[in-house]
Amino acid sequence: MKFFTKLTTLLTLSALLSGASTAFAADNVFREMFQDAFYGGAVGTLVGAAIMAFTSKPGNHLDYMAYGAAAGVLTGATYGLAHSVRSLATIENGKVRIALPMIIPDVVDAPASKQTVICWRANLLSGTFN
Repeated sequence: MKFFTKLTTLLTLSALLSGASTAFAADNVFREMFQDAFYGGAVGTLVGAAIMAFTSKPGNHLDYMAYGAAAGVLTGATYGLAHSVRSLATIENGKVRIALPMIIPDVVDAPASKQTVICWRANLLSGTFN
């Protein structure tokens, strides 16, 4: 079970940190989050079944599929939520909305030191101005 916990944590972190995308707003955030949760559940079920196949008596470990599905749904929902939120504060039509910003890894070349640096960036403020 310790291996499964580490695997779930690794998959969650990789899903959250690999989601670099453009800054266009989604038409329906709930639909996107639900779809990501559904796909996460399907993939988690397959991963649980694959782990179950490597046990000595797979019929006794059917709960691995349920654990994989649950972890996949939670990971997919978290990814969908993090993917839909772009900045800490959003200004739209005179209303300010506060949310958790999406943290994106970025590679920057420093010309002074001639090194490549991996940094993290997050949008703190976004808005539309007329």
